[in-house]
Amino acid sequence: MATPERVAELSDNLDAARARLARACTAAGRDVDDVDLLVVTKFFPAADVRALIGLGVRAFGESREPEAGRKAAELRTDTAESLAFHMIGQIQRKKAKTVGRWADRVHSLDSERLADALDTAVAAALDDGDRHTPLEVLLQLNLDSDPDRGGVVVDDLEALADHVAGCDHLRLRGLMVIAPQSETPEVWMERAASIRAGFLDHRPDAVEFSAGMSGDLDEAVRNGSTCVRVGTAIMGARPIRSP
Repeated sequence: MATPERVAELSDNLDAARARLARACTAAGRDVDDVDLLVVTKFFPAADVRALIGLGVRAFGESREPEAGRKAAELRTDTAESLAFHMIGQIQRKKAKTVGRWADRVHSLDSERLADALDTAVAAALDDGDRHTPLEVLLQLNLDSDPDRGGVVVDDLEALADHVAGCDHLRLRGLMVIAPQSETPEVWMERAASIRAGFLDHRPDAVEFSAGMSGDLDEAVRNGSTCVRVGTAIMGARPIRSP
């Protein structure tokens, strides 16, 4: 259980993040309800997530498997609330089998082979009764062509979308983008928004746009983000892990 001091810290940080998001939406002429605040809880204990549930948070971003799967299973057992767990990190194909059981949404789909692995995993989980709905997916867009950072390059985006559309147990919801290392938020956000606009011409139902974190939230909202991924600004410094 989180200490009273920790709960108070999370409450203050969450209020500040929500207020900042509201200001960004107002400045961009958007409704705050059109942009989700995804609290990134990777590395943090289940006790912190329980505290956030008590503060009204229902959706959480994770990026490490099997840590994320264990946390999701524990929290879903402990609470009657309807929770959503988003996988926002890179997924090794060998771990797709477990991710397909606990994740409500994957933000980082970037290859046909990963799509096939997730589709197979979700089918098995549906058969076993471990899940009851298809898996929502976002295609991760690679803006700087660095293969080590994951993502699909623009020229391959439509082909991957076509492949996902043929996967019976996946539902394409939109795009996710991570900031390139060599560009300012103003530059890469505008580029990502332009790519998204073209993508929507062919995929009008794939409206989700996961873009922006603590450092570039305002620019992301201005450029149409529907989901900002905020970790440190709410959770604080990453806890020290044992070697």
